[in-house]
Parts: sequence; C-alpha cells; structure tokens
Amino acid sequence: QVQLVESGGGLVQPGGSLRLSCAASGSIASIYAMRWYRQAPGKQREFVAIITDRGTTNYADSVKGRFTISRDNAKTTVYLQMNSLKPEDTAVYYCNIMTPGGPSYWGQGTQVTVSS
Repeated sequence: QVQLVESGGGLVQPGGSLRLSCAASGSIASIYAMRWYRQAPGKQREFVAIITDRGTTNYADSVKGRFTISRDNAKTTVYLQMNSLKPEDTAVYYCNIMTPGGPSYWGQGTQVTVSS
C-alpha cells in the first residue's frame, strides 16, 4: 500500500512564504515523476509543478518565478517552496506520484490560505 503524507500548509500573509512537503512510503517500484496540484473552492483541480525522475521541472505560468519544486536524494519526498504568495494561491494543495506504466497516487491534501 502506498501512502503520501503532505505537510507544511497553513495561514500566511500576502507576500509570505510556505514550504510544503510530501513523503511517499510503501511499495513503489519506480517513480516517474512527482507533481503538485491545487484546488481552490468552486474550481477544478489544477496543475502547479512537476519534477521528473531526471530532475526536469516545469511549472504553471501562474506560479513561475515564485514556486520551486524539489525532492530529496532518495526521491521519495517532494517539496514545494512557495514565495511571494498571493491571495489567489489559496487552495488545497495535493501531491501526486506517477509511476511508469502504472497507477498514480494522491496525497490527502494540505490547506494553504493566503490572507491578511
């Protein structure tokens, strides 16, 4: 059984920073990529960032230059450093692991609220 445990969400003022973490555990034979998504109230879940097994990264236009995705050396924990946060970044953030030719896994989500 695969588990993804997210942490690091919370309440922050506009312009502030947060760092999200997502730790994967369980029987994962291989990880192709790790991603972050977010879902704001009343909106669809949207892509935020991805890091592949080779370390290639990509970001949604709305977060480029402000967010940074990274992972640990064991490639089982993914991070999302979020700087210069805006109220429109308020959402539940989810991590996702893609396996080559297999299922993808989702975390339970962590709430990020940007408000003064």
